[in-house]
Amino acid sequence: MLDLPDENQKRYIAVLSKKMDLGRSLNVLGHLSVGLAQQLSNDETKYLDYVDMDGNVHPSLSHYPFIVLKADNSNKLRKVREEALRLGIKFTDFTSTMIEGGSTEQQLRTQATNEADLEYLGVCVFGDTETLREFTKKFSLYK
Repeated sequence: MLDLPDENQKRYIAVLSKKMDLGRSLNVLGHLSVGLAQQLSNDETKYLDYVDMDGNVHPSLSHYPFIVLKADNSNKLRKVREEALRLGIKFTDFTSTMIEGGSTEQQLRTQATNEADLEYLGVCVFGDTETLREFTKKFSLYK
């Protein structure tokens, strides 16, 4: 077995708007996850391959927990984003301007919207567990 750091030392936390239906929530979570993964280095993350008794490999699963929480509204998500920025924590966010059309159209729509007018649908962060808990503990688990 590998010599791994304490799995509770770091974590991923996604906070999603509770106002979305399940399909939209899963889509937003997917975008947030791959976007955040793009920002992280192999030194920060630990991905493990699991091998079953038959030798089949189940690749690249995170050593660190991935917690999904829910927020009541866009302003609460905005505050998560602001805290991540303030603390220098890597994050991704997803707004309603990123839903319809292709990515070019979505970028233009986002560019034409003031930040204060953006409706946040989700934010995903990765970092030290205790630091993240300080500003995400008020959210409940997504069920």
